[in-house]
Amino acid sequence: MFVLIAILVVLYLVFSAKIVSQYQRGVVFRLGKVSGNVREPGLHFIIPIIDNLHKVSLRTITLPVDSQKIISKDNVSMDVAAVAYYQIKDPTKSIVSIENVSSAIYQIAQTTVRNVVGMSPLDVVLSQTRKINEDIKSILDKTTEKWGIYVSAVELKDIQLPESMQSAMAAEAQAEREKRAKIIAAEGEALSAAKLAEAADVIAKHPIALQLRNLQVLAEISSDKNSTIIFPSQFMDTVKSVRDFIAKEGDF
Repeated sequence: MFVLIAILVVLYLVFSAKIVSQYQRGVVFRLGKVSGNVREPGLHFIIPIIDNLHKVSLRTITLPVDSQKIISKDNVSMDVAAVAYYQIKDPTKSIVSIENVSSAIYQIAQTTVRNVVGMSPLDVVLSQTRKINEDIKSILDKTTEKWGIYVSAVELKDIQLPESMQSAMAAEAQAEREKRAKIIAAEGEALSAAKLAEAADVIAKHPIALQLRNLQVLAEISSDKNSTIIFPSQFMDTVKSVRDFIAKEGDF
């Protein structure tokens, strides 16, 4: 009799003892109803057959959202893939309120990505991805809150455009670069013209400055041994002026 009791006790302990890991929480159903509070990590005992312990993981789950074809607000077709990160905050709601958490999150995330991206022009989708991510996350948070789920982040990870659109965007970018280059060149010409005008005013006030500049240019040319120097008539006038100056000095 003692042996039989010992065996029953051992069997009871085996079937009633449940271990909840650190990253888990336990929800006990007694005769189909939620019993007591959520079980914290550690060893717990339940009544076999009458109680049923469901373990729920609280770790953040990565859920890839497969690429889907979406038409933007300005009628551009694109393939968009995303990834969602969610975590169970209320283990009881995640079991009682929804049958398959992962499938539900995937479906609602896919639908929300399609709706939000579809309401935005292509330029906004490409340039304001962070804002679109926040909009998608906000919508998912409101939808999944009643399931005890917290969506920590949603990211658009891949946006594929048609080849024709890629070529058009490349041509537009090239045209934009050429426009900026022409504007910069025009600004440089304007600055150069302004400086030349200033130089012309200085030369007009001091004619000898032009002669000195000619001599400087000749000195620079003479450093190249294989250059042929042609003296312009203006230079000959300069030489004549120098000779006259020397002659006057000699008379004194």
